[in-house]
Amino acid sequence: MTGSQKERMLRGELYLADDPELRADEARCDELLGRFNATRSTEAEERRSILVELLGSIGEDAAIRPPLFMDYGYQTTIGAGSFVNAGCVILDVGRVTIGAGVQIGPNVQLLTPTHPVDPEQRRTGLEAAEPITIEDNVWLGGGVIVCPGVTIGRDTVVGAGSVVTRDLPPRVVAAGNPARIIRRV
Repeated sequence: MTGSQKERMLRGELYLADDPELRADEARCDELLGRFNATRSTEAEERRSILVELLGSIGEDAAIRPPLFMDYGYQTTIGAGSFVNAGCVILDVGRVTIGAGVQIGPNVQLLTPTHPVDPEQRRTGLEAAEPITIEDNVWLGGGVIVCPGVTIGRDTVVGAGSVVTRDLPPRVVAAGNPARIIRRV
């Protein structure tokens, strides 16, 4: 393993999360989220300004309702016209890509971190991540959990409370734990 812990994290390799550079990035994210989560619905311009500073990118007319919880912020991009409802958790140790026109219900969790299965290795504090991609025009119902490494294809609907452990193709309706395809759109 070569490079800083942050470089390893960004490459999706095992890294130590308590690295000082990564702790500083987390503190920056916490400060911005504290400001964002304290805003009211009448402060749309302030919310947008904070999100522009926090996220890797945010598309035109995209909206997020507080509270929002993240690890770093800069690992997440959100496309134009997307909506993220209250209580979203985006653990963006790995890259999280949310396409255009995506609808994300309340209390959705997008979880990129992974940990070694071997208990000895896990005790050392090593972790890694796998990216999550939510393609255009996806609808994630309330309480959906998307696991590391998952891609959800465009125009797909995922039912409330589902746990998505594997990729879902475009234009399907999926639900359950684990999420299974119920029908084509």
